Amino acid sequence: MLCCLPLRRLQMTKVFALACALAVGWQAGIASAQTPIERAWTILEQNVAGQRDETRIAAIEALGLLVKDDRARRLAESKLTDAHADVRAGAAAALGQIGLPASVPALKRTLQDKETEVVFAATSALLQLGDPTAFQVYYAVLTGERKTGEPLLESQMNMLKDPDALARIGLETGIGFIPFGGMSYKVVKSFRQDNVSPVRAAAAQRLANDPDPATGRALVAATSDDKWLVRASALSAIARRGDAALVPAIVPRLDDENETVRCSAAAAIVRLGAATGARK
Repeated sequence: MLCCLPLRRLQMTKVFALACALAVGWQAGIASAQTPIERAWTILEQNVAGQRDETRIAAIEALGLLVKDDRARRLAESKLTDAHADVRAGAAAALGQIGLPASVPALKRTLQDKETEVVFAATSALLQLGDPTAFQVYYAVLTGERKTGEPLLESQMNMLKDPDALARIGLETGIGFIPFGGMSYKVVKSFRQDNVSPVRAAAAQRLANDPDPATGRALVAATSDDKWLVRASALSAIARRGDAALVPAIVPRLDDENETVRCSAAAAIVRLGAATGARK
C-alpha cells in the first residue's frame, strides 16, 4: 500500500494541473468572446474596483475621456466615497469632464468632504456643469465667509486652514490671468513664498461669471486686499465680468503701489469702457 502513495500523488497532481488548464482556457474563451468594447469596459470596471490606490486612480482618470457617457458617470460616482482622498478627487474631476448634469447631487454631497483637494475637485466639476453652487465655495475661499453670512461649512473652513493643500491644488485651479497665466505655480510661489494667495486669486477668477451682485461687491473689496496677486486677479475678474458700474470703485487702483495691479486696473477700465461704448 505504501508503494502506491507516490503514484496516487502524481495522479492527483495531474488532475489538479488539468483542472487549472481548463479554468484558464475557460477564462480565455470568455475574453475572446467579448467584443473590444466589452473587454474595455471590463478592464475599466475591474480597475475602478482594484485593491491598489494607484490602479483605481488611473481607471477613474480614464473615465473622464468618456464624455456624456452615463455608464462612466455611474462608475465615477461610485468612487466619490472611496477610502483614498486622491481617488475621490479624481472621481469628482472625472465627473466634471464627463459632463452629465445627473452628477450634480452627488457632487454637492462631496462638498462636505474633509479633504481640501476633494472639495476643490467637486467645486471645479460643479462649475463645469454650470451649477451655481460652485460660486458659493469660491466666494468663501476669496472672502472667508459665505454669501448668506452664515458660518462656513467645515469643508470650507478646512480649505482656509490648510495652506499646504491649497498649494498642491493651486495650479489645477488655475490662476488664469495675465501675466501669470503661462507661469507654473512653482514660479509664482517662489516670488512670495505664499501658499494661500494664489488660490484666492484663482477663486476670484472663477467668480468672474457669477451674476450675483454680492460677488461683484466681494471682487471690488478684493481689489484692496493686502496681497497684490489677489488685487490683480480681482481686477481681471471684474474686467471679464463686464459690469461697467464697478468702474468707479476700481479707479483708485490706478495709483496702486504694484505695477501689475496698476496695469490690470487700467486694462479693466479700458475694457469696461469699451464695452459700454459698444452697447451705446
